[in-house]
Amino acid sequence: MASTTYIVGAGGQLGTALQSSAPAPAAVRPLTSAELDLTDASSVTDALTDLAPGDVVLNCAAYTNVDGAEADPDGAYAVNRDGPELLARATARVGAWLVHVSTDYVFAGAAATDTGPRRAEPYRADDATGVPETVYGASKLAGERVVMATDPTATVVRTAWVYTGRPESTDFVGTMRRLEAQRDEVTVVNDQTGSPTYAADLADALWELVSAGRSDTTGGAVLHATNAGSVTWYEVARAVFSEVGASPDRVLPCSTAEFPRPAPRPAYSVLSGDAWAAAGLTPLRDWRSALHAAVTDAGPAAG
Repeated sequence: MASTTYIVGAGGQLGTALQSSAPAPAAVRPLTSAELDLTDASSVTDALTDLAPGDVVLNCAAYTNVDGAEADPDGAYAVNRDGPELLARATARVGAWLVHVSTDYVFAGAAATDTGPRRAEPYRADDATGVPETVYGASKLAGERVVMATDPTATVVRTAWVYTGRPESTDFVGTMRRLEAQRDEVTVVNDQTGSPTYAADLADALWELVSAGRSDTTGGAVLHATNAGSVTWYEVARAVFSEVGASPDRVLPCSTAEFPRPAPRPAYSVLSGDAWAAAGLTPLRDWRSALHAAVTDAGPAAG
């Protein structure tokens, strides 16, 4: 493992998971938004002043409010494009390795409300992205491109539908756990398909990547890392209810059109893990097994 791994966005769900599972905690330098502000060039420079060749910068910071980004494109691009460019400049300058976390939303796809044919084959890492439907997706794609242009030895790792599953969390699994305790029934969209990814599993996968070191296969590459399998949000919600001992029949299906949001959601955004496996890295386990572990690890919801 490199001498020091900097975790940018250490206060978020993935950043927290990375710190919890770090194989060499003493060699990790967590940086929250208070310690490294991606929208401030001097803040980035100051936080990475000791960056050296062989070090790793794991960037899991992002503007992730998908609906909020529609009304705040400047804010989204500042964090998702301009900030990663600053990191890439820093790593390129000293020969450190930037591992930049991105998203399934970089693919255009069809919106869940669109009529007509829908994709049913996982996106490979080398597939053309097209033009993303959302400001969030467009800003993350711009971030990928500027990172690779600025530091061609960087690695982009796309993931999707990340959750911790803790009852107090605002992610989907945590929200479903709270709603199960509060409502007789919940209604969830059944026309958006993706791969739920347990933050702890993603953190372990990223540590495996870092521990393996930058290589001809991973340096300058785009990889996908999600829990295996595909499922709709409705099916995830039913699984959450089952995990906490509640009847999954209390979850009712609906269409995305019945719950319009400012940002269009993709109908299908499953990512292929072929490039990850081809790099000699361990495929992430099935989403259902991961969900069971998440709910078990996270403890009971408050009654």
